[in-house]
Amino acid sequence: MDISLDLIKELRNLTLASIAHCKKALQESGGDIKKAAEILRKQGLEIAAGKRERVAKEGRIEAYVHTGNKIGVLLEVDCETDFAARNSEFVQFTKDLSMQIAACNPLYLKKEDVPPEVIKEEKNKDEFYKNNCLLQQPFVKDLSITISDYLGSLVSKIGENIVIRRFIRYKVGE
Repeated sequence: MDISLDLIKELRNLTLASIAHCKKALQESGGDIKKAAEILRKQGLEIAAGKRERVAKEGRIEAYVHTGNKIGVLLEVDCETDFAARNSEFVQFTKDLSMQIAACNPLYLKKEDVPPEVIKEEKNKDEFYKNNCLLQQPFVKDLSITISDYLGSLVSKIGENIVIRRFIRYKVGE
């Protein structure tokens, strides 16, 4: 199938994947941009899974104070090199995560962090994870993806293991 350059550009702007990856995904999806974006998202998660074992000892601490100075967030996100930590997409990711944490108030980073006694009390476990675990939350800037999807796409773009190490959210009076 012949894929137009405009369609490749549109998918690239949507996903920030390489031109070659966009073209291949569009060919696999028969020119359907939504299916191609989903293919690229899955590929990003597969790439991220392959890099999990690599050591991430560099990174950055992001601080965010919400307008009105009533909510603040400190976040540590690690990667393999200081070069990647200075990458503009990595920096934007940490800023986006800080705002996500301020807005959605996750209690845990991932499902595995939830104590068994807390989750056994819940009737709808999936809904609990979605509301309380950062990686399972829908990304506030694009509700069609989760924070885990966003992280996977960043790992595939930068080519390094990236780990959300820890975060804390402060709210005046709590």
